[in-house]
Amino acid sequence: QLQLKESGGDMVQSGGSLRLSCAAIGFTGDYYAIGWFRQAPGKEREGVSCISIRYGTVYYTDSVKGRFTISTNNARNTVYLQMNNLTPEDTAIYYCASRKYYCSTDSPDFDSWGQGTQVTVSS
Repeated sequence: QLQLKESGGDMVQSGGSLRLSCAAIGFTGDYYAIGWFRQAPGKEREGVSCISIRYGTVYYTDSVKGRFTISTNNARNTVYLQMNNLTPEDTAIYYCASRKYYCSTDSPDFDSWGQGTQVTVSS
C-alpha cells in the first residue's frame, strides 16, 4: 500500500484557482490509480477525479468537468488536481486515495487514503 499525503488546500474567493498535490510515499511502480474525493459537511464523500498511472485514463465527475484537471509529474509519484473557477459548492475536505491499476468512482474500492486537505471557497 502507498502512503499518501495531500497538500495545497486553502481559502480562496469564488472564481479563484488552487492546485492540490498528492504525494505517493514509497512509490515503486506505475500500477496504481489515484483518485481525488471530497467531503463537505453533512454530505457523502464524492469521487471528483481519478487517473490510472499506467494507462493514463482519467475520470471527472460532471460537476467539475471543464474546471478541474488531474495530472502527474514526470516521476509519476505525485498527482495534481488543478482546480479553476472554484465556487462555494467546491468547499470540502479533499482526499486522495489509491487502488491498483484502474480508476473507480467508489471510495470503498480504494485501499490507501491521505489525511485530507481543506478547500474553502468564499462567495
